[in-house]
Amino acid sequence: MRKRAIVAAAVAAAVSLVVAGCSSSGSGGSASGSTITYWASNQGTSLDNDKQVLTPVLDEFTKQTGVKVKLEVIGWNDLQTRIQTAVTSGQGPDVLNIGNTWAASLQATGAFLPYDDANMKAIGGSDKFVPTALKTGGAEGKPVTSVPLYGLAYGLYYNKKMFSDAGIQPPTNWEELVSDAKKLTNGTTYGFSLAAGSYTENVHFAFINASQNGGEWFDSKGNPTFTSTANVQGIKRYLDLMQTDKVVNTSNAQYDNGVQAVNDFATGKVGMILSQNNADASIVSNGMKSDQYGVVPFPAPEGAKQIATFPAGINLSIFKNTKNKDAALKFVKYMTSEDTQSKLAKPYATLPVLDGVKPTFTDNADEAATFQKIYNDMSKPLPLVPAEDQFENTVGKAMNDMFAKIATGSTVSESDIKSAMQNAQDQVKQSLGG
Repeated sequence: MRKRAIVAAAVAAAVSLVVAGCSSSGSGGSASGSTITYWASNQGTSLDNDKQVLTPVLDEFTKQTGVKVKLEVIGWNDLQTRIQTAVTSGQGPDVLNIGNTWAASLQATGAFLPYDDANMKAIGGSDKFVPTALKTGGAEGKPVTSVPLYGLAYGLYYNKKMFSDAGIQPPTNWEELVSDAKKLTNGTTYGFSLAAGSYTENVHFAFINASQNGGEWFDSKGNPTFTSTANVQGIKRYLDLMQTDKVVNTSNAQYDNGVQAVNDFATGKVGMILSQNNADASIVSNGMKSDQYGVVPFPAPEGAKQIATFPAGINLSIFKNTKNKDAALKFVKYMTSEDTQSKLAKPYATLPVLDGVKPTFTDNADEAATFQKIYNDMSKPLPLVPAEDQFENTVGKAMNDMFAKIATGSTVSESDIKSAMQNAQDQVKQSLGG
């Protein structure tokens, strides 16, 4: 875990955690009449928007079960630190949302309830989930300690009019993508916009591009293997969109979140973006209609592996020391029921994590089908190892630095990338005691 983040907010967070800690009713009795604390991640346009969306859903749960839910919505800048502090102090909520890429790291702390056979049965059984989504719940070979709540996937959004005017078709491989982007880059518009200053976005595409090459970031023992040729070349391919292909504005090196790139796309400044399906809300809020853009899978180079995303999204975990286990399991079952999922899919623009359920996040049937295919059939989970969070931090920030160098006119070579990956790998090995 990132100790720096724990120290930074330990005192303030610990005080609030004691106040919001687990409630006192015993785990062996009836769930009815108890109160559970739920930490929700910020999925909507604001923390208040999340409260508006979730409150009637939680009220319905209370009506059905008699269990009251004390809701706290936490922003993404604070969520991981709050969770880490709760793990350290032993005082946290009963149920919480986690970014699913943190699942193995959090599982390794031993602080979360395993969904063993009995607990999985209590929430409706593993068969109800999309298999790809359930795999994000923890390390292979162990009972998961989180289950999928909201599904997300990356897709390549393209502006239909700009493509038509340029006489080009949506790309089916990387080579076509670069060719299309060059034809859309003309001095006033660019082919692409990237969140090149966001370490989370950057590491996601380091992972996807390297995976298309057959690259792995950890070996079977959980040791980092960042410097492989497949990984280095995957990163180089992504950096070259700005560096050698020049289809990305160098100002994108300052884009520290995905919304900035989405806004460029929605306002006609660029022809393509790589974004998760929850970008739809921002696109529409900028005045672009769903029939003005299309979505295709993020294309791989000719002959490479057809991996277009990792199964992104939000999972639900229960703290092992909850005094309200029965109520917490009832709540997880409710939140992952088809009825509740259908209520939350539209406001949060999420993909179904339940097997056989059709997406409802958009009225555009083609877009919905494309994203569901990407999520179900063209995804590979991020490394399911305890050091995954450190992988994101070290590799992502190294890519931020490399984009910044490119933006200021420097050249980043394969040997530069390998050196940066060696440095990241050494940091992770040191934290693992190696």
